[in-house]
Amino acid sequence: MSGTTDMILVDKDGKRIDGRMPEEHRAVKIEAGVLANADGSAYVEIGKNKVLAAVYGPRECHPRHLQDPTKAIIQCKYNMQTYSVSDRKRPGTDRRSVEISKITAEALEKVVLTELYPRASIDVYIEILQANAGTRCAGLTAASVALADAGIPMRDIIPAIAAGKADGHVLLDLNKEEDNFGQADVPIAIVPSTNEIVLLQMDGNMTRQEFDRAIELAVGGCHDLYKLQKEALLKRYGDGGDSDE
Repeated sequence: MSGTTDMILVDKDGKRIDGRMPEEHRAVKIEAGVLANADGSAYVEIGKNKVLAAVYGPRECHPRHLQDPTKAIIQCKYNMQTYSVSDRKRPGTDRRSVEISKITAEALEKVVLTELYPRASIDVYIEILQANAGTRCAGLTAASVALADAGIPMRDIIPAIAAGKADGHVLLDLNKEEDNFGQADVPIAIVPSTNEIVLLQMDGNMTRQEFDRAIELAVGGCHDLYKLQKEALLKRYGDGGDSDE
């Protein structure tokens, strides 16, 4: 996030380069149960982001020294495919993917009833197939649907979205250009039933007033995503679900 560019990210009428207004998120598509061989899975598109999540478990935790006799542990692996960005990404684990894996697992632990599965592991895999800013939020949104698809008891489903600042404007759901050349990025995830924030990070600088507005926009965006998450699960398991699966 450089914060300096000659590119006009928000015009005089408040329109962004992709035609959205400041409080609008990108187009969203969520589908549950897309992988036959996973216990639970989900596919999410947010703008040009394309994310696949798979869940396996609860199953016996390996290696055994990681087992917790009082609850299950959530092991999350976030991975960006080499072809997910325009400049080919070096394959394998890096510092960023380790950090995102950790914060995703910590957020999910707030809603999964891990105490029901002592000594077990719930394994969550997030694959970024195409990236265009906001992949950690898209990944967490997909992982939460995949957990619900696996039938794992949860207090709620977690949606996640980012707000930020570009061209001096506070915006919801930054795209790649806004993220690269903006002044701040604030990813957020919430438990919608309580509005508890389970993920909050910030990169860049904002005034307190701008930060408060970013939180307001992000929480509203999370509630919009939450409706789409529930719709995806109802489509799979409600009257529109596939009874042959």
